[in-house]
Amino acid sequence: TWGSLNRPIAGATHDKELPVGEHPFQLYSLATPNGQKVTILFEELLEAGFSQAEYDAWLIKIGDGDQFGSGFVDINPNSKIPALLDRSGDKPVRVFESGAILMHLAEKFGAFLGAPENRAEMLSWLFWQMGSAPYLGGGFGHFYAYAPYKMEYPIDRFTMEVKRQLDVLDRALAERKFITGDDYTIADMAIWPWYGRTVKGGSYDAGEFLDVQSYKNVIRWADEIAERPAVQRGRMVNAMSGEPSQQLRERHAASDFETRTQDKIGG
Repeated sequence: TWGSLNRPIAGATHDKELPVGEHPFQLYSLATPNGQKVTILFEELLEAGFSQAEYDAWLIKIGDGDQFGSGFVDINPNSKIPALLDRSGDKPVRVFESGAILMHLAEKFGAFLGAPENRAEMLSWLFWQMGSAPYLGGGFGHFYAYAPYKMEYPIDRFTMEVKRQLDVLDRALAERKFITGDDYTIADMAIWPWYGRTVKGGSYDAGEFLDVQSYKNVIRWADEIAERPAVQRGRMVNAMSGEPSQQLRERHAASDFETRTQDKIGG
C-alpha cells in the first residue's frame, strides 16, 4: 500500500482543489502521530480560551494519494501531512511541517511556549523530536511492521536506536514533570503522539518487543498527558482507524465531538 505511493519526483499528480471552511485556520491532515500534534495544539488552545483558534480539519487520505492533489501541493510542496492554511490575516499564509505549524500557532497566540528562560530548552526538545521520529517511524516501524519480509539487521539497528531515544526521554523526565520542566509546551505535544503512544503499546504492536515497561518516567508522563481532555479530542480528529467512538474524520465545530453523524466517523 505505502510502497505504491513512492516516486522519485515531486509535484502534483492530479488536479484537485481543497475545500475551505468558515474558520480562520484550515488544516488538511490525517491522525498519524504528526497529524495529531497539530490537532492536539488546536484543541489545547481552544481549551485555554483562545476562541480565535477555531479551525476546520479536512481529511487527507494518504493511501488514496490525496496529498498529491494540486491544491494540497500548493500548500505543502513536500506532499506530507499536516498542512495548514492560516487565513486569519489579510493574506493567507501556508505552513507545512508539523514542527513549523506548532511554532507558528504557539507564537501567534503566545501560548504553550513555556517560560522565557526555558525557550532554548523547549526548542531543543522540539527539534529533537523532529529529528528522532524518522528512526521510530520510517526506520523501526517500517522494517518491524511494514517491510515485505523480515530483515534482521535493520530491525536490530533501529530497535537499538528507538530504545536509546526512549532512554534519553526517561532520564530527562526523571527530574521533570514535563519535558522542559513544570510547563506543558508544544515540545510535549510533539513528542507525545510518537513516544507516548509507543510506551502505551500503540505503535506497531511492539510494546513487548521494545520492553517499554522499563521506561517508568516516560509512562508516567504519557499517562498524565493522555488524561487531558484536549489531547483526547485532538487525537480523534481526522482518525480513520481504531474504535469508531475514537474517530472524527472531519472537524468543523466543537459540537462535532458530541453530534457526530455516520459520515464523520468510521465503522
